[in-house]
Amino acid sequence: MPRTQEENERIRQISKDKILMAAMELFMKRGYHATSIDDVAKHANISKGLLYNYYKGKEELLGTMVEARINEMVQVMEVAATKETPAGQLKHIAEGAIDNVKEKPEVFRFYLHLQTQPESDQVLAKYSKLLIEESARQFNLQCEMFQNLGVKEPRKRSLYFSSALQGIMLMISTYPEQFPIEEIKAQIILEFCE
Repeated sequence: MPRTQEENERIRQISKDKILMAAMELFMKRGYHATSIDDVAKHANISKGLLYNYYKGKEELLGTMVEARINEMVQVMEVAATKETPAGQLKHIAEGAIDNVKEKPEVFRFYLHLQTQPESDQVLAKYSKLLIEESARQFNLQCEMFQNLGVKEPRKRSLYFSSALQGIMLMISTYPEQFPIEEIKAQIILEFCE
């Protein structure tokens, strides 16, 4: 009995996810430029032809990853916006960010590294710029949350919140076993979201 269209799509999506995960792992381990399409195909245990069936090349893989990351950022803010109070919105952002980096510290490090690439690296700088632009857009939404919270100087408060949150995320991604994640999460929520 032949497979249904839904089964084919499910298998296709599994293959695409496997390729993206292999590329992410290699980009984190070796770097973008030191990783070849052959490396990605081997790491994903698929043929190079199948990889090219889904992606035109290494840059399209990176672009797909960055697009997914931006969509995650947008989704966090959209869900935060559904919370009844500005404090609840900010709490959602803090908890989501900390829990995400706790689950996938290497992914956070990858995107942080990508955002700090030299502008002379034309391939990586393009994707770095996309992430930075989306972060700036999200920051402006966060400023509105602080304004709605009624704090004095909402932009400064938002900068302080973002700086503290980014520092916490960096510490978790660097020292996941030694960092008191739950205690620090409770502290940032107490300081900014209560």
